[in-house]
Amino acid sequence: MSKKNIVRPLLVLLVAVIVGSVWWNSGVPDTGQSRHLILYGNIDIREADLAFNNVEHIDTLLVQEGDHVQKGQLLATLHSTRMEAAVAAANAGVASRKAVLARLMTGSRPEEIRQNRADVAAAKAILDDARASYQRKNDLFQRKVVSRQELDDARANLDTAGAQLKVAQEALALAIEGPRAEDIEEAGANLKAEEAKLMLAQEVLKDASLYAPSDGVIRNRILEVGNMVAPQTPVFTLAMTNPVWVRSYISESSLGKISPGMTAEVSTDSFPGKIYTGWVGFISPTAEFTPKNVETPELRTRLVYQLRVYVCNSQDELRLGMPATVSIPLDQPKPTSGHSTPDCTEPD
Repeated sequence: MSKKNIVRPLLVLLVAVIVGSVWWNSGVPDTGQSRHLILYGNIDIREADLAFNNVEHIDTLLVQEGDHVQKGQLLATLHSTRMEAAVAAANAGVASRKAVLARLMTGSRPEEIRQNRADVAAAKAILDDARASYQRKNDLFQRKVVSRQELDDARANLDTAGAQLKVAQEALALAIEGPRAEDIEEAGANLKAEEAKLMLAQEVLKDASLYAPSDGVIRNRILEVGNMVAPQTPVFTLAMTNPVWVRSYISESSLGKISPGMTAEVSTDSFPGKIYTGWVGFISPTAEFTPKNVETPELRTRLVYQLRVYVCNSQDELRLGMPATVSIPLDQPKPTSGHSTPDCTEPD
């Protein structure tokens, strides 16, 4: 057999081995063994610009760049003298309105009713005296002892005494009946208005303190003590580092192999051999051209879908922009409806 006849079968065999190897590594064969979809991307994080919901100058700043903060931690405060005075004034207004409403709800005091009864009795006595005086004057006038003017004056005194008695009787009736329902309702509405003013003043004072909205790292301290701030003025930039996600891209041909909620393994060159457990959290509903900064020139014109694989980062090892490799096992069951977010409170 010639050397040419020997080399030709060997070349055919070598080509078959190479093709088979590529076919196997692409995850196409269905042999029951674990298959993985390999993706590449970079670590991304969420950031928030933190600002006061108030207008005043900064009194204290309690954190620096690089500080780890926890949700609810106090980060900075504003000068609050004016706000505290507004709260005190609103408290006084509420107390005043409460006293008015309580007085109306209680009604007249027994002492007031007794005083009104005494006023009625005095008015009756004055009326009786005026009536007797008028009778005497009238008798004398009939005998032409007094003038017509004196009789008219006596009649006027009698009418005045009668009117005063009616006033006293009405005052007694009002004291017994108590305040009108409309007055009580008005007093209650005034109290609610003062309470709303107090709540607003307390909220303004509360806004003089800036708290961390979530766990994270202070990436930038923008202002300093003494700077004047407004709601549109950021004071800190907070990087929310747990969880982070890998921003990657997947081709249309592989899109049907995965779904949100599937588990994934993430690795980086910074920590060789360490595997981070993640999950597919987002698959873009629209296609885009392959980003030029992550693919070769031959692949730049292909349409891909953005993919986010979330990863717990309790040990703060994954940083913004860090290259990462994602391996998604394809033999795992796909979630049927929705997916839950794993708890990232425990260390990775």
